[in-house]
Amino acid sequence: MLQIVEIAYPVVLAGVRPVLRFGVRWSIEGLGHIPQSGGVILASNHISYLDPLVLAVIADKQKRRVRYLAKEELFAKPVLGTFLRSAGQIPVARGSVDAADALDGAVKAVESGECVVVFPEGTISLDLEPMQGRTGTARLAAISGVDVVPVGVWGDHRILFKGRPARWRTGIAVSVVIGNPLNIPPDEDLHAATDRVMTAICECVSRARTIYPQRATEGDEWWERSPDSAILRPSGGGA
Repeated sequence: MLQIVEIAYPVVLAGVRPVLRFGVRWSIEGLGHIPQSGGVILASNHISYLDPLVLAVIADKQKRRVRYLAKEELFAKPVLGTFLRSAGQIPVARGSVDAADALDGAVKAVESGECVVVFPEGTISLDLEPMQGRTGTARLAAISGVDVVPVGVWGDHRILFKGRPARWRTGIAVSVVIGNPLNIPPDEDLHAATDRVMTAICECVSRARTIYPQRATEGDEWWERSPDSAILRPSGGGA
């Protein structure tokens, strides 16, 4: 499997890198907060189907390959499962009786020095605001002892957003802000830790909107949001 990943990852990245790197107008802050080696968790807001690729391109600037978490049931699908495994996706057994077992693959990955990408909200935010976080990210960090690096992404939803036609064109700006690493002690309350992670993500999203260089034109205001509206929605439960 590792050999397949080592072949598939650079092939996929080589295909998307020119499109995202040169077809997008990038604004990036805090890149140095992503370590160039060792286990790390990148925790980002989720506003577009392109977010995983955006995070891969950003991490690539630090010479890191990323792995993503995906629902275990997706791996059972004949074609999709093969693709996910070849791309280095990590199955997560959501709903597992043992929460630690549910994250077993992710824990092994970060403990072995991998850069793992997670989306604590669990799904794309339809109102584009940071959603309530699930506790899985905090649990992963607490079990592994690996730092969480918060990330705020803004702009790629203009290209590919859930429920809207794709708008593939060059020159659309994408802003990415990477915050200071967070450590989650094993004895910290998971909901408090989740809120701490999401607060940091909200701050990154707010900053990403602040530095975003483009403004909506009349009739196309659906994608624009104020930096001030990126605020915490406290964790109330859920994994």
